[in-house]
Amino acid sequence: MAMLTRWSPFREVDEMLDRYAKSAQGTALQEALVHADWAPRVDISESDKEFLIKAELPEVKKEDIKVNLANGMLTITGERKAEKEEKTRKFHRVERYFGSFARSFSVPETIEESKIVAEHKDGMLYLHLPKNAKPSKHQVEIKVS
Repeated sequence: MAMLTRWSPFREVDEMLDRYAKSAQGTALQEALVHADWAPRVDISESDKEFLIKAELPEVKKEDIKVNLANGMLTITGERKAEKEEKTRKFHRVERYFGSFARSFSVPETIEESKIVAEHKDGMLYLHLPKNAKPSKHQVEIKVS
């Protein structure tokens, strides 16, 4: 008795890419399949006085982080640089993402833009967005300290 299985074109494409990546070890295609674009994880909380955005940015230098606020959108951009293999050390597995990233969040009009504070400490970015009663629509670049 023959058993019917549902055809899935996506499963076949995934299997084909897996076979190709295994046969092309060490190529740029394999790296592209393993190292996808990444975005830091964030927590957003609110108190009576402010919103707080905490972003995980391990091994990202504060010089490589930009924070911008324009038209009600707060954008965090930056880059985590990949470690280079050295002659005395080789990598057996690389699971952490690297490269450029960007995260954007819409913020309420009641944010006091001129008093936004960004701190970079222990692999975390802390963005303090104080509340204000008056709406504003200016563009502001926030300095990361």
